[in-house]
Amino acid sequence: MYERQPSRTALGAAGYRAAHQLLEGGKVFSDPLARTILGDGADAIIAGLSASPAQQGMRIFMAARSRFAEDCLGVAVSRGVRQAVVLGAGLDTFALRNPYSDFGLRVFEVDHPATQAWKRKRLSEVGLAIPASLTFAAIDFESDDLGHGLLDAGFDPDRPAFFIWLGVVPYLRRSAIAATLRYIASVPESVVVFDYSEPMENYPPERRAEIVALGAYTAEIGEPWLSHFDPDEIAQELRGYGFGDLEDLSMTQIAVRYLGAPAGAPDSGPGGHVIRAARAP
Repeated sequence: MYERQPSRTALGAAGYRAAHQLLEGGKVFSDPLARTILGDGADAIIAGLSASPAQQGMRIFMAARSRFAEDCLGVAVSRGVRQAVVLGAGLDTFALRNPYSDFGLRVFEVDHPATQAWKRKRLSEVGLAIPASLTFAAIDFESDDLGHGLLDAGFDPDRPAFFIWLGVVPYLRRSAIAATLRYIASVPESVVVFDYSEPMENYPPERRAEIVALGAYTAEIGEPWLSHFDPDEIAQELRGYGFGDLEDLSMTQIAVRYLGAPAGAPDSGPGGHVIRAARAP
């Protein structure tokens, strides 16, 4: 991300979520505020992310990772978790929709100061109120201490918490990813859901050019991909931090769970993943 500018990939992710509501009827993930938060440019953004049939796969992945994260959060709330942290929130709307506010769920949104200021301005422009259950924490993952920033915002590191970390990991250096996961693992009964991408060399030649082009685009707008993981590698790393319960969904498993694909459907090969990691007792 360019200095003092909001994240353009955050805008793109919000656009894909909004496009999913229109083009797939929110079949995988329902978000009634997805279009609203885009403001006056919503129609143009959605049109730009719907021009090609090839964009459907990205829309489904964006919708599925949010659905998976919020489903897992619901389970955590049912067992008593009352703190949720949305890391790299961008234009995510969960905190505005918070269906668990009556249960006392507090939501902490963490993001780069420039992106967070942009979001707060956008909320004011479109008339979306900031609920009492939401607290903002302006933190740069690459240079700021996550624990200190959350503590200053009122987060209690001695109570269980659920962390949603979507659309961020590929854009961070390994050191920042490791520091974040170590902190999350230090919180009792913590659970984190995040997404990651596989290394370029995992893709067959006929698909690699498409992925390289996408990576080149994000680099051009100032948000290059910095980290990729093999599924076995990230699982081993998570266990090393103390996460004992892992659930990793590939694109094939997303299709089975959310699109009605048969359980024995052929593996679609490498791609994006969304993973849940729960701290071992």
